[in-house]
Amino acid sequence: GFDIPRWRQPILDPGQLGQRVGMALLEIMVVGIDGVQLNWKQFAMAAYVDILLDNAFGNFRDIMGKITTNAAMASFLTFLGNRKANANTGSVPDENYARELMQLFTMGLYGLNQDGTQRMNGTTPAESYTQADVTGLARVFTGLNLDSSDSTTPDRYRRPLIVTANQHEMGVSTFLGATIAAGTDGMAAINSALDTIFNNANVPPFVSKQLIMKLVTSNPTPAYVGRVAAKFIDNGSGVRGDMKAVIRAILLDTEARADPLGTTGGKLREPVLRLTGWARAFKATSTSDTWTIGDTSSTNNRLGQSMGRSASVFNFFGPGYSPPNTAIATAGLVAPEFQITNELSVIAYVNFMQSVVSNTVGDVKAAYDELTTITDSQALVDKINEVLAAGQISATTRTAIKTAVDSVSNATNKIYTAVLLTMASPEYLTLK
Repeated sequence: GFDIPRWRQPILDPGQLGQRVGMALLEIMVVGIDGVQLNWKQFAMAAYVDILLDNAFGNFRDIMGKITTNAAMASFLTFLGNRKANANTGSVPDENYARELMQLFTMGLYGLNQDGTQRMNGTTPAESYTQADVTGLARVFTGLNLDSSDSTTPDRYRRPLIVTANQHEMGVSTFLGATIAAGTDGMAAINSALDTIFNNANVPPFVSKQLIMKLVTSNPTPAYVGRVAAKFIDNGSGVRGDMKAVIRAILLDTEARADPLGTTGGKLREPVLRLTGWARAFKATSTSDTWTIGDTSSTNNRLGQSMGRSASVFNFFGPGYSPPNTAIATAGLVAPEFQITNELSVIAYVNFMQSVVSNTVGDVKAAYDELTTITDSQALVDKINEVLAAGQISATTRTAIKTAVDSVSNATNKIYTAVLLTMASPEYLTLK
């Protein structure tokens, strides 16, 4: 099924950075498989994820073009078969994609300075686009359809959509200060619209900040955002949107390399990354090579998150979320991953991981061979800290884990206890 490669790839793929960037893009340009209304939807959704993975180190403008002509995205945001306005019936083009493309995928709601801070109109934030821009842009995304009526195989869901001329709006379309002339060919109009958005001043800081938040820290300084946005604008060779340059700037920035990341640095580790981190640290295997971990989005007894299974275009958690009545909120900071974190989800995570660590999940099982030769409990705790948590578990927490391990008599259960408590510790759950 769809979930098999979503687990196999981030666990086994040697190109882990590409996997991480592709996953970050999937959380920004969201498609959730349950909202895809196509036959062969697992194949259609897989083709969408492949676009993000294959172009993770490509150019952002290419990503924009490929998601716009992707069947799963077109179904999820309801613009597949979108028709031009009909004066007789009063129907107008679907505005879903036009709105979300600007609001969530590229620009954001408010005007931004290059460092990601909001531009203001007096005392109110400047809007980055208006409803008139949405309406004008929606005219462009009309007439997009599958290139074949053959539904006997999933092949057509892998190929780019084409424009059906008589469904496409051929009149003048105006948005974001740009005008597409009447009579412009459908795909040419779409590319012109995407160029207009791609060259909008909001895109570099908006996209750069979101990627920083996914990969490094929830609260990057404006200076950090500005340095990355500068690379988005120009990779040093005059190229805009070079993802390779953007990712390099994000990961090699002085703020990303600082140790520790300071009082406002770091982020809550996403539930999915906790599981894949465990699987890689302890060389987990799947006896059938089908990695049948399945859908982990249940908040009652699983992780509360599962890649490609967001129920809406707003992802499992939004970039602006701040947990109410906390020091984080009081300080004016955000912690997006806390949107799926509460008393129930924390208990569900620990219970689920207890089963995963000590048994199997599907047919996935860890190999703790490296730990079975360690007889000293402190050495065991320290080794797990090293391989699982990159040495971030504090001495105080390691002492508490050791005490729990010492209370267990069975050697195998000592390993399970040490691994589980490490994964439940604040220092593991918080990336610094």
